[in-house]
Amino acid sequence: MTTGQELRIGIIGYGAMGKAHSYGYKVAPLIESLPVTPRVTVISGRNAEAVARAAHDYGIPAWTTEWRELIERDDVDVVDICTPPGTHAEIAAAAAAAGKAVFCEKPLSTNLSDAKTALAAVTAADVKNAVGFNYRRLPAVALMQRMISEGAIGKVLLWRAIWLSDEFADPTTPYDWRFDASMGGSTIADLGCHLIDMALWMAGPVTEVCAQSTTFTTERSSGVGQNPVTVDDSSQALMRFESGARGSLEVGRVSMRRPCDFTVEVNGTRGTLVFDYSRLNELQFGSADDDVTLYGMRTIRTEHPTHPYAANWWAIGQGVGYGSSFANQVADLLRGWPEEKWQPSFAHAVKVQAVADAMERSAFADAWIAIDRVDR
Repeated sequence: MTTGQELRIGIIGYGAMGKAHSYGYKVAPLIESLPVTPRVTVISGRNAEAVARAAHDYGIPAWTTEWRELIERDDVDVVDICTPPGTHAEIAAAAAAAGKAVFCEKPLSTNLSDAKTALAAVTAADVKNAVGFNYRRLPAVALMQRMISEGAIGKVLLWRAIWLSDEFADPTTPYDWRFDASMGGSTIADLGCHLIDMALWMAGPVTEVCAQSTTFTTERSSGVGQNPVTVDDSSQALMRFESGARGSLEVGRVSMRRPCDFTVEVNGTRGTLVFDYSRLNELQFGSADDDVTLYGMRTIRTEHPTHPYAANWWAIGQGVGYGSSFANQVADLLRGWPEEKWQPSFAHAVKVQAVADAMERSAFADAWIAIDRVDR
């Protein structure tokens, strides 16, 4: 289905996100005719044996243990960053300086200062840039945002989201980079950034926040000793939007038997929309204009060809899954190559990071924090 020249991608990082992004590049040309054919030419990682195995499994012809070497290769047009968040800004800046387009997995960084450094680098180099908020590429989530923008629920009054997992629930889980805030970022920044992205996308700018955070297991074993845990196990935040709307957000990694469960609900003056990731091909909708004898919420199967992304996938009733968000993401980025700017860009990711940083500061200070106090 794809025509035109090859667009050559180098992926830095071979773990779960490296695998997901590689999948996206392979599948995108199957679902949409694109002006270029994406081809992953090389992948990098610190462990030679592991990255070599990943290259073989993902069908990538070359690998290296030096990410700087990958950036300098002549057969790389786009640098795709899938490493821990604490490394993102440095790699993005180096890729931009080499004149490469940069696609970075979320969050852009672990702190606002480094995120701004990455934005400054891609701006100075004038290279394409985007951050991987892949969940907004699910048909139901995209339809939710479209319905809000088209006025289906009237003016947004309340926005709320909850993301629960149990990946930190076991106190014997050994220490690794995920428990180091400087490398993995807080739970607010790591999980919460997806929700903050949706909040800004659906309800507009956030002006101030008030948050609390807790770490229940304060030390983890590294095998040779105990290391302090510097990330939050659970956080909650209240948000005030520029529009006058109010919001709330909760993220937690100690919710037993909740593998990766998140919900987003928006209440407006004329209706309500609810998305539940455990039923990712459905959207709940209730309107004040509905027949009162049918009071309640209806289920929209977000598989009709008129719904976002759905026409490129399967027949109604088959649905899509997590992997489709990465294929849709690639298609969105490459559809307008080379003229159109990528979205969501590093500039948007900096706005997300500012809200996350404000939440972290609020939790520490036990006070409301204005976004413009941190975004300077």
